[in-house]
Amino acid sequence: MSRSATVNEPDSIAEVTIRPMTAARRKAMDRTASLFANTAGITLVGIVLLILAFMAREALPLLTTMNVWRFLTGTRWYPVSIPPTFEILPFIVASALVTAWALVFAVPVGLAAAVYMAEMGPDRVRLSAKPVLEVLAGIPSIIFGLIGLLILSPLVREAFNLNSGLAGITAALLLAVMVLPTIISLADEAIRAVPRDYRDASLALGATQWQTLTRVTLPAAGSGVKSALLLAVGRALGETMLVLMVAGGRITVPTSIMQPMRTITATLATEVNNAAYRSDHYRALFGLGLVLLLATLGLSVLSEKYAEKGRRQAGLGGGATAARAGGGAAGQGGTARV
Repeated sequence: MSRSATVNEPDSIAEVTIRPMTAARRKAMDRTASLFANTAGITLVGIVLLILAFMAREALPLLTTMNVWRFLTGTRWYPVSIPPTFEILPFIVASALVTAWALVFAVPVGLAAAVYMAEMGPDRVRLSAKPVLEVLAGIPSIIFGLIGLLILSPLVREAFNLNSGLAGITAALLLAVMVLPTIISLADEAIRAVPRDYRDASLALGATQWQTLTRVTLPAAGSGVKSALLLAVGRALGETMLVLMVAGGRITVPTSIMQPMRTITATLATEVNNAAYRSDHYRALFGLGLVLLLATLGLSVLSEKYAEKGRRQAGLGGGATAARAGGGAAGQGGTARV
């Protein structure tokens, strides 16, 4: 090969394949990406609105002929009586009780595990825990229901001296286990997303690790933690098979978590196949589902509101938070521990 041929060869493949992007091409790509994102967002909003419209169309013919307040706050559910009575307060209270107690059990454990994984534990603990959480999140709810029926229910009956272990407490305990992966994973990511400078500033000003965690890190990660908790609430509210199997199924307004009860989702799963198409019973069940859907959408809106507030606080007030925490600790004679 001659020297002139060697000189004319490109030095690398990059010289052949990489071309500078023109301004027109860059604008075209930006417009395409923006159009795709806007289309996806509008599509998602449209799907939600269509679901809402369908639920409302099926439920409103009944709700417009009866007292809606009585439908929401009444305590009698007699779908086969003459005339039938549809009042859903027992199901609302049962869903709220089971969800609230599930969070009482899950939130302290979940937040403690997330803080340990993000702030205190070695990396190998986090790497080992993540696959376990993914497996736990993927277990079908009917498996938890079988565990509740065969193992947990007898233990609850003996421990609390109940007539039956099929009660709200059993469902709440199992729901707490089911929502733990959501709380731990999202809270861990939120805590790890807090800039390291916040912690360093707090420790440099004399705060202890505990003060830094409680006054700087967790407040800065508040948006992610709140979102995790609200997603856990939505997960617990929407669970069907588990509560259907172990909550007891009694249609009364529960006054204690130790009593048998029936949630909104369990009622829908139990009675939807027995309701005649477009009968009053059918429409009452759609009204019940509409209440659940509106509650879930409300949680989503609240989650986004808290997330936006947390992002603003983290962006504007993080340094001030660290300074206040560190200054307070220094004034009390605190020392930083690494």
